[in-house]
Amino acid sequence: MNISEVTGANFRNYTAMQRPVSIIRRIAVTAVVALGMGCTPAQQDLTTSPAYISTTSYAAQNRPDVRGMKGAVSADHPLAAQAGLRVLQEGGNATDAIIAMAGVLAVVRPHMNGIGGDAFGIFYDGDSGEVTALNASGRAGQLATPEFFQAAGVERIPGSGALSVSVPGAVAGWEDAHARYGTMDFQALLAPAIDYARNGFPVSTRLAMDFEAQGRSLNQAGRDLYLPGGSAPAVGTLLKNEALAASLDTIAREGKAAYYQGAIAQHLAAFITEQGGYLRASDFASHSSTWVEPLRGNYLGHTFIVMPPNTQGVAQLALMEMSKSHPIAALGHNSAEYLHTLIELKKLAFADRDRWIADPELAVVPVDRLLDAQYLRQRASLVDAGRAAESVEPGFGDEIFADGDKDRDDAGDTVYLTAVDRWGNAVSWIQSNFAGFGSGLLDAETGILLHNRGSLFSLQSGHPNEVAAGKRPYHTLSPLMALYGDGGFAFTMGTPGGDSQTQSLLQIVNNMLLFDMTPQQAIEAPRFRSSGGLAVAIEDRVAPEALAGLESRGHELRIIAGWTATFGGAQMIFYDPVTEVLTAAADPRREAYSLAY
Repeated sequence: MNISEVTGANFRNYTAMQRPVSIIRRIAVTAVVALGMGCTPAQQDLTTSPAYISTTSYAAQNRPDVRGMKGAVSADHPLAAQAGLRVLQEGGNATDAIIAMAGVLAVVRPHMNGIGGDAFGIFYDGDSGEVTALNASGRAGQLATPEFFQAAGVERIPGSGALSVSVPGAVAGWEDAHARYGTMDFQALLAPAIDYARNGFPVSTRLAMDFEAQGRSLNQAGRDLYLPGGSAPAVGTLLKNEALAASLDTIAREGKAAYYQGAIAQHLAAFITEQGGYLRASDFASHSSTWVEPLRGNYLGHTFIVMPPNTQGVAQLALMEMSKSHPIAALGHNSAEYLHTLIELKKLAFADRDRWIADPELAVVPVDRLLDAQYLRQRASLVDAGRAAESVEPGFGDEIFADGDKDRDDAGDTVYLTAVDRWGNAVSWIQSNFAGFGSGLLDAETGILLHNRGSLFSLQSGHPNEVAAGKRPYHTLSPLMALYGDGGFAFTMGTPGGDSQTQSLLQIVNNMLLFDMTPQQAIEAPRFRSSGGLAVAIEDRVAPEALAGLESRGHELRIIAGWTATFGGAQMIFYDPVTEVLTAAADPRREAYSLAY
């Protein structure tokens, strides 16, 4: 074996982080010798020996990696990506591009996200290297007590309808992000969204399929708009929502106050009250976003940044930390042993997640203990290499709660979007209705479809996530950002997919940093999604011998053919500081597209 065989994203990244070149060569040779002596990458100090030997084979990629020098965007629809790229080319920054894309996505992917939903964002400042995070999720109203739901005759918060609606936070998030980082006129940034809502946009094959599959839960106003005549609009026809255009225009001119304190809030509150929900105009008026300190964890020579609770970002970092206790690179990409290990680690991370993750402003969430390295090594040692666990209990806690309130097999009806600009600023942003068409409630007067994030509250007495007035619900939304060892920006990444988000992101990170794949290849490579118990959905491009090995360990597989939304729809922008090239990637499993210049 010679030095020319040492390849991969880790080695390229490392060369950007360490100088002089003689040190790079010395470390690379050391890594080769260590591997030749049988020391697996997972057993090495990954901060000083990041070189890996690529032994993975995978199919030719479906789409090309998209590369540019000045800026890049990726969004869950090509029209949104186009709007974001135009902003960058006209001199706007990454946050400006995000707002333009978020507005367009609220129109062209209405079942996935919108101004009736929530959002989260992570921001990297290209000048200072500062990283900040914005929690733009909404809260329960003042009437939202366990007694309110008891009086409504429910034992579990419904997955749709007015009882599932918490205050939508996305609009406040747009303006708050713009106020801190934006440079272009807010009204101009929302102009493309207003135009598509007022004058229409072409219905795609995928959109029509989604409407057919998910639209039956809509109220009459929703069906009239999205299932006219009982079926989805014909592919290629124009879909308009003039009421939504008017709402967006009002927001563009008057800002978030128009949404939360003006006529829009009054209309939405009256509509929700009529439907039996707990939100009132005062709940909208008291809403605010929160700038929070993101969580950080080290994995494969990078610093990974995630949102803190009320999101499942803790589970993302726990998965990465526990992976260090297993020789995952040596197991081989998508081998039965590799997949089994990741699936079992997921169960351990999710058991703790379901026990503890809630709104830290109104519940005790022991983040430090959940992410303690020694604790996670102990947890990782519980994996049985030969047998799948049907159930896993959390690692600590005086009381064990059932996790049924989180056990929803949703497809993850969410959009992810990201942008990097010429000044090195980067944003990782995600927004969502939660389920397809959210609560199913469309207010005809405002054109706004309301999300169902409130359905993720628990009604279990004493649970940290138990519903309470003014409380944020547990969230699956998990935008990701990674930094190099010197603190410089490395990449953004995110995916729709509900519970699958943390699972998919770990697999993609490993694909790129351990198995020498480009960003696009890393996203397209076949992946799994572990559900409750022994159930695992997995793509049919995984080798038959690996599938057989999983079944022999007790996993109950559902083999998925083709490119489906079951596994989310990941996107990424990667920066190489040596070449100063941005590489953007977008998942063919959904409608996402990346553009760069």
